[in-house]
Amino acid sequence: MSRATRLASGCCTVIVLLVLAVGSVMAHEEYVVDDEHDVGAAEFLTDAVVDPFVVGPLLAGAIVSLAVVVGYLVFRPFPKDFAAFRFAMREYTDYVPWLLRISFGIPLIGAGFGGYFISPAVDVQLRILQIALGFLLLFGLATRLVALVTLVVYLVGVVFEPQLLLQLEFVGGLLAIALVGSGRPSADHVFSRVAGTPGTLYGRIDVVYGRARAFKSWIEPYEQFLPTVTRIGLGVTFVYLGVSQKLLRPGIALSVVDNYDLTAVVPVSPELWVMGAGLTEAALGLALIAGVFTRAGAATAITMFTLTLFALPDDPVLAHVALFGMASVLLITGGGPYSVDNRMTVVEDEVESATPSPA
Repeated sequence: MSRATRLASGCCTVIVLLVLAVGSVMAHEEYVVDDEHDVGAAEFLTDAVVDPFVVGPLLAGAIVSLAVVVGYLVFRPFPKDFAAFRFAMREYTDYVPWLLRISFGIPLIGAGFGGYFISPAVDVQLRILQIALGFLLLFGLATRLVALVTLVVYLVGVVFEPQLLLQLEFVGGLLAIALVGSGRPSADHVFSRVAGTPGTLYGRIDVVYGRARAFKSWIEPYEQFLPTVTRIGLGVTFVYLGVSQKLLRPGIALSVVDNYDLTAVVPVSPELWVMGAGLTEAALGLALIAGVFTRAGAATAITMFTLTLFALPDDPVLAHVALFGMASVLLITGGGPYSVDNRMTVVEDEVESATPSPA
């Protein structure tokens, strides 16, 4: 193993340990605690930035992150492995609409049966509406229309229940579904095939098929922006949660640390836990918005969600399903148009073209 490869591997190991250290406090805090510490954001941030045991590790983490990025750009370690991984991910592109529908349909159904409105923090009974919308998304019936209706329902809900912003990923995710449609398998695909087959009885009575085909032809050129919509939606959600739920509201995040005795898991101060989690979420969100190392950011996000589920057993799993789905989509698609990844001049086409297609 070359010195450059050892350096890159060592930096990656350090950054993974840092992610593990802060990842398990990254949650929708209001789901797992009922009270919060009596500390203001200004007081908390002022005390934190002058504490060397908080600032020091944060600066070290930032330096290691920068070293990983520079090391990768300079040495390009494991090019065949990364190229093969991207090639494998792209083979799942056809399943992206299905993945998105499942990721938002299941939480809607769960919210309906659970007796809350989209977010577990909002105790509003809209069972039939949410279950109906969720099943329509799962089945893929009138998918684009249902996604837009669900988005309108969510936005109206935000006006009356601002806590719904905890599920801000619904904006980007539902827009992504409206953009890409139902895909396969879906009821839309089945009905379209039957209606488009000459001589079928259903084709004679169907009044949607022609309009749906015309709309699909109109929107098809814009479907390429699915990764852009998804990563911006997920990135904005991360920034919002990191800043509003941790950096600007440290009391509730400190309660999570105390409630689960997280300082016993990693022996650092509660302030470092909260600052680390908040800054990590915000930085990851900004990276996704810009489309910098999108697949790596998506993999990091999935790791954090998984750690949260194990570290905070009271955190509702359904609250993270949509986030899991959006991050998984980005693993498949990458950054897409208008991303830094798409503009970086990386000589990888020859390696990818040499990767054999599976039999």
